[in-house]
Amino acid sequence: VLSLCCEACKKVIFHVPSELEADTLVGRVDLKECLHSADFISSSDENFKILEDGSVYTTSAVSLSAEKKSFSILLKDIQEHVQKKIHVSLVEEEKKKTRHARDTVLKRTKRRWGPIPSVMIENSLGPFPLQIQQVQSDTAQNYTIYYSASGPGIDQDPKGLFYIERETGNIFATRAVDREQYPSFQIICFATTPDGYSPEVPLVHTIRIEDDNDNAPYFTQDLFEFSVLENSKPGVVVGRVTAEDRDEPYTLHTTLKYRIVSQNPPVTPAFSLHGDTGVISVLLPQLDRELVSSYTMLVEVRDMAGQPFGLCTTGTVVIRIEDTNDNAPSFKQSQYETRVEENRVNAEILRISVVDLDEPGSPGSGAVYEIIKGNDDRSFEITTDKNTNEGVLCVVKGLDYESAKQRILVIAVNNEAPYMLAPHSQQLSQSTSSVTVHVLDVDEGPVFKPCLLRIDVKECEDIGTNIGRYIAEDPETGNSEGICYRIPPGQCDWISIDEKSGEVRTIKVLDRDVGEMRRGQCNITVLAIDRNGKTGTGTIQVFIQPGNKNYPQITKTDYIMCRDRKPICLTAQDGDESPYSVPFVYRITDRSLASSWKITRHNDNSVYLSPKGDIPFGIYDIPVSVTDNGGKVGENYIKVNYCDCTTPTECTEGPRVLGAGNVTLGVWAILAMILGSLLLLLILITICGCCGSGVMHRHVTDDCANHNLIISNTEAPGEEVMDHNIIPLQNTCDQGGYGIKTGDQQTFEMVKGRGHTLESVKGGGHQTLGSVKEGGGGQTMMDTCRYSYSEWHNFTHPRLGEKVHLCRQDEEQKHSEDYLLSYNYEGKGSLAGSVGCCSDQHEEEALDFLDQLEPKFRTLAETCIKR
Repeated sequence: VLSLCCEACKKVIFHVPSELEADTLVGRVDLKECLHSADFISSSDENFKILEDGSVYTTSAVSLSAEKKSFSILLKDIQEHVQKKIHVSLVEEEKKKTRHARDTVLKRTKRRWGPIPSVMIENSLGPFPLQIQQVQSDTAQNYTIYYSASGPGIDQDPKGLFYIERETGNIFATRAVDREQYPSFQIICFATTPDGYSPEVPLVHTIRIEDDNDNAPYFTQDLFEFSVLENSKPGVVVGRVTAEDRDEPYTLHTTLKYRIVSQNPPVTPAFSLHGDTGVISVLLPQLDRELVSSYTMLVEVRDMAGQPFGLCTTGTVVIRIEDTNDNAPSFKQSQYETRVEENRVNAEILRISVVDLDEPGSPGSGAVYEIIKGNDDRSFEITTDKNTNEGVLCVVKGLDYESAKQRILVIAVNNEAPYMLAPHSQQLSQSTSSVTVHVLDVDEGPVFKPCLLRIDVKECEDIGTNIGRYIAEDPETGNSEGICYRIPPGQCDWISIDEKSGEVRTIKVLDRDVGEMRRGQCNITVLAIDRNGKTGTGTIQVFIQPGNKNYPQITKTDYIMCRDRKPICLTAQDGDESPYSVPFVYRITDRSLASSWKITRHNDNSVYLSPKGDIPFGIYDIPVSVTDNGGKVGENYIKVNYCDCTTPTECTEGPRVLGAGNVTLGVWAILAMILGSLLLLLILITICGCCGSGVMHRHVTDDCANHNLIISNTEAPGEEVMDHNIIPLQNTCDQGGYGIKTGDQQTFEMVKGRGHTLESVKGGGHQTLGSVKEGGGGQTMMDTCRYSYSEWHNFTHPRLGEKVHLCRQDEEQKHSEDYLLSYNYEGKGSLAGSVGCCSDQHEEEALDFLDQLEPKFRTLAETCIKR
């Protein structure tokens, strides 16, 4: 067979015959060249197998159906996670072959060597060398071997263990073999002719090392320790012992059997040991820890299925019996007696012992004592001393000899763990013991009854008020004669106690808002001293009950109300506590103001104050009473500045103060009225003088207008108010104009340009401004400048309303932007609106809006004349 390696670890080519039988050596591949340490070697074609030395054999007869056949050898290193693949190609060799240039054709004959696997006894005694097998070939004369071992010692070099005679083919072993080290060997035998030709396929020969029972079984632990509860039922598993054997598995050499050799103490066998599994179970129906606390057993394990000639080993098992509370505690004595002085507290008066057979220190033996009778007032207490397990009886409250000279207690005992009834036993009753306590009489001091006295005192009581009495009695006599009382210093100094009578009185005005009284209570210790100097103590708890001492007051009393008349929220406060504070009741005490102002409830301590209807602007002082829940009334005056403003910041206090149902004027207001009257009188005299000169149509000059008209606030920069449609009076009323005249009675001159006068409008055909009046000399005079106020009002009122309405709209019947602009406030209720939208008059009736003017228009007229 010719082997050619091309591109190591990738491709190998073997030239083989077209027909290959089973177990035929195809060739050898150097595996270490590709992967030095391969844990797994496999073939992609099941018709071929690969040995560890790289030899490739057929597993069945193979026929090269095609000219070429291929498969792969897969190598894996599991630890390093490395994988390599070798591609193997089989090429059919030439059918005819010549040797030594001769024409003679050699025929191959079927190989005749194929011995069965050999067996070598482990630890064989020889003699050595020991013949194992003989291999022979009809055509070969020389034999060599290549061998390997498999088993635990595979990494050890077994070289020299076997050899083969070159001439005879006999295989010999040179020494004894340990199966545990080398379970088997594979030897590859090669047959060659003297000139080195191999006419035979290499022979793989297996030598198996037959196991000898040379290893005794052994336990996995030197000592096995287990525990089980006492009184466990038979069959309860305690534990398991395990053993191992190094001989060949699944043979008699490793078939183990367990048994109990001995038990200590040597009483009735308490446990059983399963021979095959090594499981230990309870055998005795009743395990009593109080009798035997632990068991020690010697166990044996033997191979050869427990046969006498098998090898054996022994081990030790210790089983500890755990305690359960199957023994109830019992008192050593059924009755006890002791003595204690009266009034003595927190004193140990007796120790009680019990007997318990359970394990000491365990919950099953720990005693728990309980007083089940005679301790209704809880004057006694019993605890357990953990070191001695004794019951310690103590008195925790002072006993009174006069009340009872002796006390009889009944004490019971249990365990910390619940009692468990042992099998085949009867339920036991609880163990009890009685204790008689004798109370010894002593000379006692006075005793307060009760020892704690509570006194409730109302706040703000007068000094010296008797709030109670606190007395003590002599326990022996039962009376209070000869006992005096006092309060030790350093306590609350609110009250005092009478030395003889024990009456308790206040020495300060009790106020919960002052000093330590803020807590509302104080504990005061009182001493009672008898004639012999014996003392007793008691405690007075003084509780200050809240009183109605504070008047409810409104926190804020000054407010500004604008023309939107937004309600004012009034809030009151009361320093008292419930139930003498909220809810508050508000009321306007002045009847006249109550008719124009109203109060609406908001919550328990707040209300809303608002006017009932339209009221004049001014300052109102409104008396409001607030009544708390205890009936205490607080009087408050709310000052409301009802101002003609949009926001309160725009308003300042005016000259008028409205309150108590009438209007009061200040000194400056009266002085202003007098000056105004004098100025008006001067104007009337001037106008009368002008009209008496015989000229009926006098114009109002700019100078006159400036002296009689007050300039109003400017709304905003814009167009001039005056234009060609509004012409002041010049010489006569016929030329058109407007003005103010005074005469015998107040009249107004309103003249429209182009001869259109008030009379022309009223008369329908008249073209003169006034009516014809006759003078004193029979002459006719044209009095065109005098009209009564009612005539002027009837003429201007409807036309001014229409004009003002038109001023509010633009061409699309929408409010003009100029009109909707916000300017400085000029006065409430002005119908003139914005000056900008009414100034520019291009129509024939441009001054029709003047027909409906009222006195409120004077501010606008003065502004126009000034400009």
